[in-house]
Amino acid sequence: MKQTQQKNSIIEICPVRNVVARFGDKWSLLVLLLLHEQEVLRFNELCRLIPDVSSRVLSGTLRSLEADSLIDRKVYPVVPPKVEYRLTETGRSLVPLILQLTEWAQTHMPSIMRHREL
Repeated sequence: MKQTQQKNSIIEICPVRNVVARFGDKWSLLVLLLLHEQEVLRFNELCRLIPDVSSRVLSGTLRSLEADSLIDRKVYPVVPPKVEYRLTETGRSLVPLILQLTEWAQTHMPSIMRHREL
């Protein structure tokens, strides 16, 4: 088998792993939920709502979510620049699943924490 064929392992091309890796980081789910709740947010508003994320990390998170068409970025031609973020249809379709995962985590977190202490 050629070296290039070996690189395209099932792990690398697996759709679940590939997609979850993009929005399953520390901040992406929170950004998606905030945009779901608020509908439209500007960068500084997101910074205020997530005070422990750096501007650099938030900017990278927004770029990744936009690249995957989970959020839309709208730039207004004004001075100073005005940029708004909102969920795309694809992003909105992900929200119910995130909410289910959140509910599952809240239900099972006490048990998980007890087991971690063992």
